Amino acid sequence: MTIHSEHPFRDPSSDPVRQLRGRLGGAVTLWTSDGPGRPAGLTVSSVMVANGEPAHVVGLIDPDSDLADALQSSSRAVVQLLAWRHRDLAEVFADTAPAPGGKFAQSPFSATDWGPRLADATSWAGVSLVDAREIGWSLLVTCRLEHVEVGDDEPLVHRRGRYQRPQPQ
Repeated sequence: MTIHSEHPFRDPSSDPVRQLRGRLGGAVTLWTSDGPGRPAGLTVSSVMVANGEPAHVVGLIDPDSDLADALQSSSRAVVQLLAWRHRDLAEVFADTAPAPGGKFAQSPFSATDWGPRLADATSWAGVSLVDAREIGWSLLVTCRLEHVEVGDDEPLVHRRGRYQRPQPQ
């Protein structure tokens, strides 16, 4: 047996840009929209909010995702902040966990003017698409905030490939 100083599971050809993005981390959101024929959703942690009149939310989403199609066809979406209790749901909407019966069967959702909203999400926004353009390997979407509700849940954080528990206050 040989003992090495390197990490035993590290990918020897890992992407430094992906490593940088993973170290930045971020709050985990679920974007949902009513697409043609069925709703679509995607877990997104590359999100920023720009205050102003009007305020906007900007996100990087997978251009090949069902959400990209749904958002561009309906021009509306719900952006909800996930909490620790939603970490399994985050995996489902990231397509990294199974979803028997479909993604939207894994938790209760409520209908809104912007699309399906996770029923127990305490912080969420209804948005309208302003612009969508490809940047790198992502679709940069800019949406106008039309409705915002902010609750008390601590947001689920994703950093370096793992979810982190909120720190007790």
